[in-house]
Amino acid sequence: MISFIQEKKELLEEVVSEEKTLSIYKLIMDGGLGGQIIIGILFVLLAVALYIYFERFFAIKAASKVDKNFMNQIKDYVANGKLEAADSLCKSKDSPTARLIEKGISRIGKPLEDINTAIENAGKLEVYQLERNVSVLATIAGAAPMIGFLGTVIGMIIAIHEIANSGGQIDIKLLSDGLYTAMTTTVAGLIVGIIAYITYNHLVVKTDKVVYQMEAKSVEFLDLLNEPV
Repeated sequence: MISFIQEKKELLEEVVSEEKTLSIYKLIMDGGLGGQIIIGILFVLLAVALYIYFERFFAIKAASKVDKNFMNQIKDYVANGKLEAADSLCKSKDSPTARLIEKGISRIGKPLEDINTAIENAGKLEVYQLERNVSVLATIAGAAPMIGFLGTVIGMIIAIHEIANSGGQIDIKLLSDGLYTAMTTTVAGLIVGIIAYITYNHLVVKTDKVVYQMEAKSVEFLDLLNEPV
């Protein structure tokens, strides 16, 4: 008897789960062609946002990795006049910080101001590479809710059109397509916008940390060149 009740309970849970899944799908499909097109656009924007986020996240994470002994080795090489060894060490490290130090080493012998300018210019290029495509996330964060609201307006227009053609007899079934379009597109737009907004700000924070690291190491290198022999 107990096993029979448990089987019935599991079957009921499966049915409820299936109904929930089908209801979400049905809600989208009942929104009409306009709602389906808008949700399709939002789905593409979500896929683009997630791709950019993960691609930039791993790229920035790799850029933030710097050997703790890197600057100590650079100091030893520069102090002993082994500039070629220092340059080779920088080239062996695939990181923005190493490329900035490499640029500074290539300018050793010139005025300190020229070295600083060369490092700053190289730093701007590195920051540009770190921030590549991140602005697209900001665009999606702003555009997705507006696209969702566009679906809301379209849904309300459909609903009003059905009311106008109903001859004064309002039937909720006649309004269902418009209401479904309004609800599903609004929710989808907000979800995509929130995800894009959070991922954008997370990447900005991660990028700022790498930029700070680059600035700190550059200042450390310039201080090394400014030390009395």
